[in-house]
Amino acid sequence: MHRFLVPPAAVLLLSVVAGCASVPAEDRHPSDPFERYNRAVFAFNDGLDRAVLKPAAEAYQELPQPVRTGVGNFFSNLDDVVVLFNNVLQAKFHNAASDVSRLMFNTTFGVFGLFDVASPMGLAKNNEDFGQTLGYWGVPAGPYLQVPFLGPSTVRDAPARVVDVYTHPGRLVYSDHPDTVLALAALDLVHVRAGLLSTEDVLATISDDRYVALRDFWLQRREFLVRDGEMANDDAWLDELDALEELEALEAMEREDPPE
Repeated sequence: MHRFLVPPAAVLLLSVVAGCASVPAEDRHPSDPFERYNRAVFAFNDGLDRAVLKPAAEAYQELPQPVRTGVGNFFSNLDDVVVLFNNVLQAKFHNAASDVSRLMFNTTFGVFGLFDVASPMGLAKNNEDFGQTLGYWGVPAGPYLQVPFLGPSTVRDAPARVVDVYTHPGRLVYSDHPDTVLALAALDLVHVRAGLLSTEDVLATISDDRYVALRDFWLQRREFLVRDGEMANDDAWLDELDALEELEALEAMEREDPPE
């Protein structure tokens, strides 16, 4: 979910562990041959989320909107370094130039990224990571995986997170201060989780099985990102995404202008 911390050994061993846990062929989703293992990890992650992360996100959500916006802008600015790196690897030099401009304006005029001054200037935020770079150059996603502590991924994308960690400026700048890295990673994680609080009701409308709803939504969303928004078929999930974005926009408006 965030890019500060990834347990590399655990990620790289996932394919070995997952190979020992599968379900009968007739019951398998084509992208989820390790469903038994994945459901076990999902149950662990979900229990951890409900016990620790979700309550922390709900408490964080009570902070004033300008504070949460500043936190999000700060981490988004750091993330633009990773985005820039992957746009260069994908030879998307126009987007890379936009990333450089965003970094310059938001780091300086935006006070180290606390304010997003680049977006109003027409410099849109891009979304790239090393997993998307591998997908761009034709590396298949491989089987779906639930990664302990980190959530949904694939055989391609899970190890790719290690590259994202090592190219993230938060880790590079504070490499001699592990406590600072941990604190920033925790804040980033809570901020991201708070932004997902409104998605749970929408996912519930997709399937009665929360595991299936998350898996299908994540896989299709991931393909959408890798293909830069070009989907070959089956756009039904985009209707769910549109509904989710409308819900989040409505909730944001209500927080800024609560009804009397």
